[in-house]
Amino acid sequence: MKDIIVAVDFSECSINAIEHAISIAQKAKSNVKLVHVYNESLYHKTIYKYTDPIDEATKLLEELAIRYQPLLGDNQVTYKIREGKIYKEIVEEARETKAMIIIVGTHGTSGFEELWIGSNAYRIICAATCPVITLREGIRPERDLRRIIMPIDSTLASRQKTPHATTIARLFGAEIHVLALFQSNIKDAQRMVLDYAKQACEYLEKNHVNFVMTSRRCKNPTEATIEYATKVDANLIVIMTEQSASALNLFLGAYAQQMIHRSPLPVMSIQPKELLRVLTR
Repeated sequence: MKDIIVAVDFSECSINAIEHAISIAQKAKSNVKLVHVYNESLYHKTIYKYTDPIDEATKLLEELAIRYQPLLGDNQVTYKIREGKIYKEIVEEARETKAMIIIVGTHGTSGFEELWIGSNAYRIICAATCPVITLREGIRPERDLRRIIMPIDSTLASRQKTPHATTIARLFGAEIHVLALFQSNIKDAQRMVLDYAKQACEYLEKNHVNFVMTSRRCKNPTEATIEYATKVDANLIVIMTEQSASALNLFLGAYAQQMIHRSPLPVMSIQPKELLRVLTR
């Protein structure tokens, strides 16, 4: 099974991300690679006893690898230090190793002057070609995934999350809740969402994944999804990033960005294939 990449800035939030990665790796029989990015402009001051930042990072990564290795048995916890722009180096490491997934905290509080995980999580999501799981600071979810929420809307890309959700669900024996969300009173629009949701359910049934299908009419898909996830005591929400491209930057769609910022449980974000084709031309 492919590696799981964890972005590490030695904050409590990134330690939480490591532990979440370990729980998935145990099921997937995967290796976990801890990736720290050295960026000279961020290393003005440190609170550690070593004066050289690379030495500091190496020592801390080694300690983390030793701490978590016993939990993976025959698989490995390794680490790597890269140099450059943080989000680009994390994404490039995932690309080079053909990683299964990237896991990152969304609000770091590191020992370094700049909190690089917090400011780069969105950029990692935008640039990554593999799924990215984000965990908000202070959230320590139950590691054994039992229920996964998969919201379905009227966008063509909405169903593309289904194979990724299926992979995670099969690892844990989890149940997927297909949540059809209507933002329109128009019957044809609602019927289209239901058709998309039913297609997702057909895929899950074919792959022997337990599922529940339900629907909600809502003004805000983020609020509706989080409310439902809380109600059923879910462990993971799987979304498409709904990105749009501009000449200067990439912006997460409003729904995706709200979900990542507000969700009280981990969020797995997946880029639509149509966007990936545009970005790689």
